[in-house]
Amino acid sequence: MIDVIVVGAGPTGLMLAAELRLHDVNVVVLERDLEPTEVVRAGGLHVRSIELMDQRGLLDRFLALGRKHETGGFFAGIDKPWPGQMDTAHGYVLGIPQPVIDRLLAEHATELGAEIRRGCELIGLSQDDDGVTAELADGTQLRSRYLVGCDGGRSSVRKLLGVDFPGEPSKIETLLGEVELTTPPEELMAVVTEVRKTQKRFGAIPLESGGYRVIVPAAGLTEDRAVPPTLDELKQQLVAIAGTDFGAHSPRWLSRFGDATRQAERYRVGRALLAGDAAHIHPPTGGQGLNLGVQDAANLGWKLAAEIRGWAPEWLLDSYHAERHPVAADVLTNTRAQIELMSLDPGPQAVRRLLSELMDFEEVNRYLIEKITAIGVRYDFGEGHDLLGRRLRDVELKHGRLYELMHRGHGLLLDQTGQLSTEGWADRVDHVVDVSEELDVPAVLLRPDGHVAWVGEDQQTLRVHLEKWFGR
Repeated sequence: MIDVIVVGAGPTGLMLAAELRLHDVNVVVLERDLEPTEVVRAGGLHVRSIELMDQRGLLDRFLALGRKHETGGFFAGIDKPWPGQMDTAHGYVLGIPQPVIDRLLAEHATELGAEIRRGCELIGLSQDDDGVTAELADGTQLRSRYLVGCDGGRSSVRKLLGVDFPGEPSKIETLLGEVELTTPPEELMAVVTEVRKTQKRFGAIPLESGGYRVIVPAAGLTEDRAVPPTLDELKQQLVAIAGTDFGAHSPRWLSRFGDATRQAERYRVGRALLAGDAAHIHPPTGGQGLNLGVQDAANLGWKLAAEIRGWAPEWLLDSYHAERHPVAADVLTNTRAQIELMSLDPGPQAVRRLLSELMDFEEVNRYLIEKITAIGVRYDFGEGHDLLGRRLRDVELKHGRLYELMHRGHGLLLDQTGQLSTEGWADRVDHVVDVSEELDVPAVLLRPDGHVAWVGEDQQTLRVHLEKWFGR
């Protein structure tokens, strides 16, 4: 029997498959499409996702194909500088197209032994006390111990499970695509700059491969946003918004998206779970969607692996919903707020001007960017040290870097006292005796996703927390 079926070979599903394989879990990824998409639905990684790639030894691959940006303007397009002194070793946004992210994560997952089956569409599922039966469109059935739906906002898994998806429908729609433009670059940028003084859902960004990535508000709402717009539709909207279609021609791809805001009522139904856009959809403001899904996978992977390996505490798998549902709810709130702030109506524009003034305060600007980049996330682990529940930034050690020690996906005890022990948990928790001038606590216990589970120096208390998070 397969241990885990992952439905969907996007960033969330591929990241999850790799996280499971780090713990020798047998994983099969089912993807409906025969070939990876070339549509660029997302354009980069935020700080927390960059940190996760570093923790798994993948960052050099991404840096080689991406471009670092230390620019502001991520919150509702309000043009403020990138905050200084952020609590991270990676204070930048990494511009990299989603198809490249997909390819790098697919390579990582397959290198670790995950199997990716393309052209496999899920049409039915059932479950019992021992596992899940997945029914495919070609009539075949697969049996697994668990199944995770990472199959996007129109998730078949979520619908088959009967999970409610409450929220708000789309009120606006935006067209997006990669096309050739004949207008000279200087003239083009002058028009774009002028239009963007008021209309933040508009732009024409030159691509390294040639052509432009164009974004423009649609005329209204369509019944089925899965149907791409035509070139004529795109050109008509460019004229309506900018007064010119820039000579647009030869589209590589065209797409449309709305601003619906919805969240799955629950992330787990028995042996089936939801992650990424299958669990939550929201406006793309701030570029958080892909990142939120990757971070879901990092939270879920080790917990599901622990359940399959038999050492998970009884409550551990349910903590996935408990921790990630509030995080996504916060993203839904901030993206909806950003959409309101981008409205051209007088009321939202007044609030926008006021918020712009507030963001001149470094603390406000930093708070909002930490929210967008997810480094402000703190899980509720109860009372304790300020680090408790937070992810720990990469710190320099006497013998290397912290994140270099996390490639295996184990828990980690960073022991600056040299007096502690993880005896009994050595197969799940790596014990590293080293020191850092950047860390002013005796020792920290990190979960595999990099969040701090314990801070202290007492062996007996450490054992309590080892058992709490990593089983008996």
